[in-house]
Amino acid sequence: MTSGVPVRPGREGRRRRRAAIALTPLIDVVFILLVFFMLASRFLDERSLTLSAAGGGGGGMEGAMLLEVRAEGLRLSGEALTPEDLAARLEARLAERPETRVILRAGEGVDVQRTVAAIDLAARAGVARLALAP
Repeated sequence: MTSGVPVRPGREGRRRRRAAIALTPLIDVVFILLVFFMLASRFLDERSLTLSAAGGGGGGMEGAMLLEVRAEGLRLSGEALTPEDLAARLEARLAERPETRVILRAGEGVDVQRTVAAIDLAARAGVARLALAP
């Protein structure tokens, strides 16, 4: 007795082969793309820092102030200052010359949080033209 399902002749004994997808070429392509984008983003970061430190596209660096973030504290144009004194000094300079550029350089071994705090301090003091030096 049959179950009522039509059976195609000649197909009962054969197994259907599944198409195998080779992952090796796909992994190779993904790896190459990963390496490319990692290297491309690395070059973009260095180029933007270099351009910013070199002037950022206009005007000279004459009269610029160097703000250094070191492990022992902050220095503005070679003089060690507290954060409060630094803010007052920046505000006074910007009152005289609003176009003054400030170049920020983080010293060896300074963590990112201290550098960001110095950037925030400069922004609160009114610094509009801040460049990062490598």
